[in-house]
Parts: sequence; structure tokens; C-alpha cells
Amino acid sequence: MGHPRDNYNNSIGLDGSGGEGLSRVVTFGGNNAGAGNIHTLSAVPSSDPRTMRNADGIDGNEGSPPDQGAREKNEKSKLKNVDITEHLLTLDEVCIKFSVKTNASNPQESFGLSTGQAAELLATNGPNTLTPPKKKSSFQKFMVCLSSLFNLMLVAAGVLQYVLLGIDFKDNKINASITPISIDIYMGAILIAVAFINAGVEWYQQRKSENTLAALLKMIPAKTHAIREGKLDTVEAAGLVAGDVVFLRMGDKIPADCYVFSASDLKVDNSSLTGESEPQERQAGNTMRNPLEATNMVFSGTLVISGEAYAIVVRTGDNTVLGQIAGMTAGEEKAQSPLNHEIAMYVRIIASVAIFTGAVFFIAGMCLYKDFPFAINFAIGTFVAWVPEGLPATVTMLLTIAAKRMAAENVLVKDLQGVETLGAITLLATDKTGTLTRNQMTVTNIWANGRLYSSTRGHNDMGEPITNADASGVREIIAISTLCRSVKFDRTDVPVEKRQLLGDATESGLVRFAGARIGSDFDEMLPRHPKVFEVPFNSANKWMLSVHRLAHAEGPLTLLIKGAPERILRLCATIIHGDAVVPLTDEHRKQYDETYEYMASRGHRVLAFAQLQLGGSEYPEDYVFSKKTQNYPTGGYTFVGLASLEDPPKHGVREAIGRCRSAGIQVMMVTGDHPLTAEAIGRKINLVVGETREGVAKRMGRAVEDVGEDEYDAMVIHGEQISEMTDRDWELVFRKPEVIFARTSPKNKLEIVTRAQAMGHICGVTGDGVNDSPALKKADLGIAMNESGSDVSKEAASMILLDDNFASIVKGIAEGRLIFANLKKSIRYTVTHSTPEVIPQILYIIVPLPPMITPLMILCIDLGFEIMAALTYAWEPPESRNGLMKLPPRKPVTMRSVAQLRAYNARHPPPPLDPETGEPLKQHWPSRVAHTLKAPFTRVWWQDR
Repeated sequence: MGHPRDNYNNSIGLDGSGGEGLSRVVTFGGNNAGAGNIHTLSAVPSSDPRTMRNADGIDGNEGSPPDQGAREKNEKSKLKNVDITEHLLTLDEVCIKFSVKTNASNPQESFGLSTGQAAELLATNGPNTLTPPKKKSSFQKFMVCLSSLFNLMLVAAGVLQYVLLGIDFKDNKINASITPISIDIYMGAILIAVAFINAGVEWYQQRKSENTLAALLKMIPAKTHAIREGKLDTVEAAGLVAGDVVFLRMGDKIPADCYVFSASDLKVDNSSLTGESEPQERQAGNTMRNPLEATNMVFSGTLVISGEAYAIVVRTGDNTVLGQIAGMTAGEEKAQSPLNHEIAMYVRIIASVAIFTGAVFFIAGMCLYKDFPFAINFAIGTFVAWVPEGLPATVTMLLTIAAKRMAAENVLVKDLQGVETLGAITLLATDKTGTLTRNQMTVTNIWANGRLYSSTRGHNDMGEPITNADASGVREIIAISTLCRSVKFDRTDVPVEKRQLLGDATESGLVRFAGARIGSDFDEMLPRHPKVFEVPFNSANKWMLSVHRLAHAEGPLTLLIKGAPERILRLCATIIHGDAVVPLTDEHRKQYDETYEYMASRGHRVLAFAQLQLGGSEYPEDYVFSKKTQNYPTGGYTFVGLASLEDPPKHGVREAIGRCRSAGIQVMMVTGDHPLTAEAIGRKINLVVGETREGVAKRMGRAVEDVGEDEYDAMVIHGEQISEMTDRDWELVFRKPEVIFARTSPKNKLEIVTRAQAMGHICGVTGDGVNDSPALKKADLGIAMNESGSDVSKEAASMILLDDNFASIVKGIAEGRLIFANLKKSIRYTVTHSTPEVIPQILYIIVPLPPMITPLMILCIDLGFEIMAALTYAWEPPESRNGLMKLPPRKPVTMRSVAQLRAYNARHPPPPLDPETGEPLKQHWPSRVAHTLKAPFTRVWWQDR
């Protein structure tokens, strides 16, 4: 279970809609696992989309685009000969094969391998790593550098020299006279050599940057949770061996091919392996012979979308399915970064100027001297002067140096272009927990039985101390916190407060609170009242539900639930009052509202607790619950109480937000917390300092709708409002300097990013959960958390905060801005020194004056001296300590820029889509060339300028 902010992927609703999967945690012991007793699994539905049908009776794959279906078919044809047979074995057979000890009925108590066994297997079989894929050779990379526009122009000029030599060898050979023609026989070789040298410098810098990036990525090795000698510990994925027992949970990237022997609502994303876009259910037991369709197998490189599982590693490294197949991990094309786009634009402008001036000089030379070789050589001399030979190397050096500096500031750059993108952002949508706050939850207050309790006495705390953990309501909250949980411990032989907890920070805070109150009996609670059914926490329901063998007067089973207070209260019909259960009245709801507002206004995260004692006649002890059919009560619960948890802001966040504001960057909080909680935290860190519309209305005694848009600066928007917002509403939101989005879902977060980009914002997004990955991919720069982030979010992001500190982002912004400032200096220097090289050529044609500088002299100056001066800007420090962070973004978003962007989009409608694949139709290169040539003669082209 996690807190209300977190996003889980079970789609079961209380209205009977949604939801897939099995109804219970399916575990097998002895010979009841795997294919040994297939008859026990006859009721288990297949998770393969080809055997699943939607509501209209159409096969799952028939609704997918043709290109996706073809890709899946092609990939599965490659996978059909995968060498895996463990899915056909029973659990006992797998344990014997790999000499491992497991406990199917209580997987947490599994022994796993011994440390000695693991070390011996690791030495024998090698690390759990894939052989690096074949990369482009150094020669191929060099040729890519050589094929850049500037280098191709130099090569073309050199080839043209030899063409001239072939046409008229006598007039173009060396002679004794000192004329521009006397050295032209060497010019071809020199120009081509310059192109190769320029490409060599760029290739060398790229190689250095690749090595630097590879070294930085090794700073965050992949980790996983494994049980060895009965202890659950975090180990490097590369150290896993066949036979290891691993614990997988939502957000994990599966480290090896594994045999699942215990699972709870486990769903995996196999799209990177098989191309199937739908999440696949996995559990203990299997009826399929194809290993890729086996329900008890999960594969290396795939992702855990929801639930958790215990599994045995059966293949590692190159022996995994991923290791046996080539070409399965190709990623999506990345959008061009702002720096790439602007450099490409600069290159096109300089190339156009060089070609234009060369053409003008050629025409002038032909008109004045009627000498074709002379005119060609003069044209070549002019455009050679315009070529900035050191630009590619300067850009690469700037990015590499900045990446090293940022790594020292705990910011890991996965993509060098992301360094500069961070300096260009105009809007930063940041998560709250773990980024702005410490992600260290502590229970502060409890409200139960109409009384407010305080677990930690503090300033202005209205609650009374908890002196009796057995008080009515308090007892139930402690029991629900202990039993209705998914957090795991690394060990159980020490007190709860000394254990390492693997799970959500909110749930960890509740467990530590319960453990401190229960004492030594804490570890006996769950074995004494085992869990028979569970619905994990998810972003749709925002609650976690479990059923336990907790006997009462009416029967043997009790349903427990905790989650977002407004959702839990909606499901309740009664409430604990005194020692009795009474109907929930308006008076109770009023007390609830007052208490909830008090807790949330202090910046605390608030959870509600409820229970239902199930009747033994309808729900006997052996009753089989099902998430698919929802054959459990979905309402009529008994409300138990509220608990609030405090997560204090991190040090330095307030100052960092102030620096962002001075830099013209809009910072938004996007959180799953209640609006009151989010606003309270926002005010603590100065993210919100002005009044909201509701605040102005309350202060002035006016109706909310009577408050004008210019009378308030802050907005707190509930996630449920986002789907109803119009274009005008979004414009108003992005015009306000202080904005918080609360109770948001992953879909809401993606919508926020999309809307911001549509208005011209260069958007950065922070995230740590599996469901943040769509927004991280969509953003111009996705920023993941290292300590609290999931493997999925780290893979989707371009940048990782090693210390999860928001202040590190601000340091990165300053570095990104320094890169662009230095790059501008280098380009200005290049253009400035090119001008005096071009002017003598013009004077020689027009005045005419004697030739003052030849093309060979220009090359000697540019390559011998000027390129070195241009490269030194890579090390240029900022002109003032904080000057860069006091300048506005280079492309600020204003009402005028938004209007211009919309006019541009109206002039350039999106390309038509292929009716079969749904992908944009791409023009063939002749059509693209024709369109480019025609463009300057159209009105739209000039309007864009």
C-alpha cells in the first residue's frame, strides 16, 4: 500500500467496472506448483491478449494498429525457439534444480541461497549482465562527423578544385608567378584535409563524451531485492545468480528471467520484449507450454506495472530471453533538444550566407574577368571564410564539461543534450514527496471515536496524548495499519524501529507507529490473522483493501480498508462511536470535515481507515474472493478514523524556488495529496505566497465567482477539474505565477505537460513512480529521483537526481544557461573573425585592390589559431556569481509568444495520417527538396519569418 499520491495500476472500481486478474494470491506448496497439477488451475483466465476478448467479443489484438500487430508477429516468430523449460516444472522441481530453499505459503520466510552458494555461482557463471550490443565502429562514427553540412561543403570545394585542374591543367598548375592561381593545385587537398581534420576533432570529442557518460551511468548500478540466508536485502542486479529468490514490486525493472512462485495482483509490461502493449497478468502456476505465454514466468528487461511477487531466478545474463534475441530493445526516436534545433538553424543560416556570397562572388568574377577558374576559386575563398570549423567540437566539449560538473553536484545526465535543455526550461512541474519534502513520514495525529489524539506533542498541537493504545478507534487504526499493508522488512529479529522497510514512505510511517504501540506482538499479528484477499492501492481507487482471518461475533473474516479520506467516507454507512457501531450522521460528517481541514491545513498527509465484519453465513472461512467478479462488499463499511502524517520540507528548497522565480521559471507543484495539504506545504516552501481566489473571497466576504482574475495570484486546482478545463482556463492557469495541482492522476500529469508545451513552454518534469513515466517521456526534460524513484521512471527520464534534492535542479539550470552563454560567445567570435576575412575578397573584386589574403591563408588562420581561441570558451566561467539566474529564459512564454505560436500552428496543419498505421505520412526526398525550394516564394514562408 502507498499513500494517496502514489499511482497503482489496478483498475477495479466500486461501481463494478474495470479490473482484471485473479481473485486471490495464488501460492502453491510442495507438488502443487507449476504443471504438476494443471487441473487445479482450470479456472484461471489466460493473460495472453490473443485469448482475451473485449466487451464486444473482438479478439484483443484485432483492435491494435496493423503495424503493431505485424511487429508482434515478427517478434514472436523470433522468440519461438527460446531455450526455457522451467515454466513446465513444479516448484519442488525448480528448487531441487537450483538447490534453493523456498516457502510458498509464507514467501517472506524463504531461505534462498547461502552467501557461499551465490559467490560460487557468480564466479562460475559470471555476472548477470548482457554482452554489450554491437555499436557503430569508430570509422562509421567518423564518417557521420564527416557528413555534416560544413564538412561536405569543404569536401565539395576541394573536389571542385580538381575538376578545374582536369578541365584546364596548364592554367591551374603551379607556376612561378605570385598569383592566387599559383597555389590552387594544392587547394583541393588542403580543403579536403581540413574537412577530415574538422571531423576528426569532432569525433574525438564525441568519443570522450561517450566515455564520460558511460562512467557517469555506472554511478547508479541497477539494484534489486533478494533473499539470501533468510534475509531480504538490496543487491546489485549484476550480482544475481540462478537460484536467487527475488522480491519484485511495482515500478521494478525485472533483473533476470524468473519463475514466479507467489504473487499478488502482479502485472508486467512485456512490450519491450514481445511488442504486446497490454499489461500481462502473472501468478504462480501455469497452463501454457510457450514460455513467453507462461503465467509463472517473468523476463529480464520487462517492467512490473502493478502488484508484487516472489520469484526464483532461472536465467541470467546472455542466457535470458533478452540475451538470446537481438534487436529487441530499440527505443523510440527522441525529440530534438532546443540546443540541437538552434544549432541546426544556425548551421543552415551560415551555410546559406556562405553559398550566397560564394555565388555572388562567382558571378562578379565572371562578369569582370571572364575567367571561370578564377571566379570559382574566389567563390571558394569566400565561403571557406564563413565556415566555423571549431563549432561542433566546442558544443561537445561544453556539454561534456558541464555533465562532469553536474555529476559533482549530484545530477546525473543520461543524455548530454539534456544539460542544455535544463538551462532553457520555462516551466518546472515538480512532485512534492521526496523532491520538495524529505519523504520521511511520521504519524502526528489520530482522530477516532470523536477525539483528536497526538502522537508527538508539538507547537499549537490540539490533540491529547495517546496513553492507551487499546482505546476504541485507536485500537482499530493500529490493527489496520499492521494487517492491511504491503511493506516488507529486511529482517525480523530486531525491533521495528531498527528495521529497513521496503515500501511506500506513508505506509512505512504507519507501520513504525503501529510497531511502537504494539511492541513485541507486532510480528505475531499477521501470522495470527493471515491475509486471504487483497486489492492493492492504485491511482483509480486511491485505497487499499484486504480481508483477514480476524474472527468476530458474526463470522471468521474481517475486511480492512485505508486510503484517501474522501474516498473512504463515501463507502461508509456507519461509524465507531464509543464501543458501539452507529449510523453515520451529518454531525459525524461535520466533525470529520473540521478534523480533516485541521490536519490538512498543517501540511500533513491524511489517511482514513474503515472496516467491515463479514457475516459468516455469506462469507465463510473458505470463501474465495475475486477481483474480477468483485464478489466482496463494495460499500456499507464502518468508518474508524483518520491519521495524519508529517513530511517536512527539505532544507534549501525555499531558496531554490526563489532562485527559479528570479530566473523567470514558473514552478508548479503536481501532487496526489489533498488540496489543503498541498497548499500548506506550498506556503511553507514559498511556492505559494499570494492569496487564492477562495482566500480573497473569504477575506473580503464576497462570493468566489465575484472575485476578478486580477485580484489573486495563486491557484490550487483539484485533479477532477482538469478534464473540464477549457483552453481559456488553461491560459489563465499558466498566466498565474503560483499554481498547485492536487489529487492528480498520471493522466492529469500528462495533460498538464501537453498543455504547457502547446503554449510554447519548454517543460521539465520530476517524477519517481511507474505511472510518472508517460509525463517524463513527454516532457522536454524528464527528471527522475535516484533514492525514491522506480526503475521505470529512471529509464524514462533524461536526468537523475542522485540525492533527490530539488536544489540540485537549480544548479543544473545554472549550468545549462552557462553552456548557452558560452556557446553564444564562441559563435559571436567565429562570425566576428570571419568578417575581416571576407571583406578583403570583396575589395579585391570591387575596387580592385591587390589580393591581401588567399583562401589558403584563411584556412591557416582558422585552423592554426582561431579554432583554439573558439574552443577556450568551453571553460569560460560565468561573468558574475548569480548573474545567469537573474536573467529571463531565452524564450520566455508571453501572451504575444502564445499568439504567434497559435498563428504558426494554424498555418502549418499536422501532416495527414496513414489510414492503415495511423502514423504521419512522410514525403519522399524529391518532394521534400521541391517543397524546400518552393517555400521562399510562398506567403506562409515570409509570415513565419
